[in-house]
Amino acid sequence: MIKKLFLTFIVMFLSFGAAHAIFDKYTLNREQLPETAREMLDEHFPKALVSMIKVDKHLLKKTDYDVKLLNGTKIEFSNSGAWRSVDCGSKEVPEGLVHKTIRSYVSKNYSGAKIVSITKRNAGYDVGLSVGKTLRFNALYMFKGETDTSAGEEKEA
Repeated sequence: MIKKLFLTFIVMFLSFGAAHAIFDKYTLNREQLPETAREMLDEHFPKALVSMIKVDKHLLKKTDYDVKLLNGTKIEFSNSGAWRSVDCGSKEVPEGLVHKTIRSYVSKNYSGAKIVSITKRNAGYDVGLSVGKTLRFNALYMFKGETDTSAGEEKEA
């Protein structure tokens, strides 16, 4: 009985995984992205070439878009084309994507550090620095805490 139940569970799990894979689509065609996403790429990464676009259609949710550029940058877009996160690896995130209050805080408190990633959250932003720290800001761009990425420690403001 237990063996049969276990086998049924495995078959259901594998079936769901296979069905989910059908919803994902990979392309190089920017036209597959919403207009807002294409405009963001044209404005902030005008010379960057796309190495892959993953059109991620969820079973119960809307479609997400994951874009990888040849220069190593990874960008996640929502169904509407608004960016959710930008990870430029070791390169600096384009200035226009980071609010001036956050940039000012980083330049004042982390001299010489570059902002290499930014993620929008419901309650604000997570900003990754080239010095191995992640800073958390609220929706009003006020500093809320820092995490040492290499050690996993978090300090609150």
